[in-house]
Amino acid sequence: MDVRQLKYFLAVVDHGGFTRAAEHLIIAQPSLSQTIKGLERELGVSLFHRIGRRVVLSEAGEELVGPARVVVRDLETARAAIDDLRGVRSGRLDVIAMPSPGIEPLTSMIDAYAQSHPAVTLNVAAAFTPDEVTEAVRTGSAEIGILGADRPFRSAEVEVMHLEQQPLVLIVNPQADDFGDGETIGRQDLEGHRVVASQRGSLMRWLVDDALAGGVQVQIAAEVAHRTSVLPLVLAGVGHAVMPSSWTPLARAAGLRVLGIEPTTVLHVAVLSRPADLTPAAQAFLDIAAQHTVDHPSAP
Repeated sequence: MDVRQLKYFLAVVDHGGFTRAAEHLIIAQPSLSQTIKGLERELGVSLFHRIGRRVVLSEAGEELVGPARVVVRDLETARAAIDDLRGVRSGRLDVIAMPSPGIEPLTSMIDAYAQSHPAVTLNVAAAFTPDEVTEAVRTGSAEIGILGADRPFRSAEVEVMHLEQQPLVLIVNPQADDFGDGETIGRQDLEGHRVVASQRGSLMRWLVDDALAGGVQVQIAAEVAHRTSVLPLVLAGVGHAVMPSSWTPLARAAGLRVLGIEPTTVLHVAVLSRPADLTPAAQAFLDIAAQHTVDHPSAP
């Protein structure tokens, strides 16, 4: 006797016959009938009385129902316990992120993850380009990647989940704030201003270079690769900074003014993962990322 036989027996009992039981189990009816006959041979008794197309439990069948349910339920309980042990109880999850999405939405997602899975340690490595993030996930040095790009990211090598769009904003140097009382500026309003610029290749640097190419006289006061230097430099009065909107809460907490820039340019943020064989810890992170897309429905 095995558990499969007991499950099939209970299906016939619960669905009132072989036809509906076979449909529920998604097997052919002859296979179900053969399994029940095999169980009856092993037990040496008939479990059902066959009356035309109907089946009725025999006395032996009635006696088997209770113990069969106990066995099946205990097996499901045991499997659930093993799945829990195999699941997200402890361990480490390796993540790689570019700087701006590493501020948000990564911070919010890590917060949600830590609340759900407090025993898992997240190790977050840094990358500066989408190619670096993709390569890390593809080769397995990280299970999860977070990147920002100038367009919706696509890849044939890894799975891509689009998270949100972050418009670029101007973090204003308080010593050179002559932009008026509005909440947005045009690129031409940067005429004559000094800016702290990101390194070439970034979307933020592209906006500054595009303004220069359009004849707007912007002076690059400093070019920094380390984004952690941006807010201190703005606070020190070195220049304004063009950054994704993920930096807005930090800038405002530091007492800095943040303005929109028209026409709007957006950073497309996505999470990457391997196509298969994810650890439970990584899958749990993707579940949180999927919830983020529901809460922030700006993703394309």
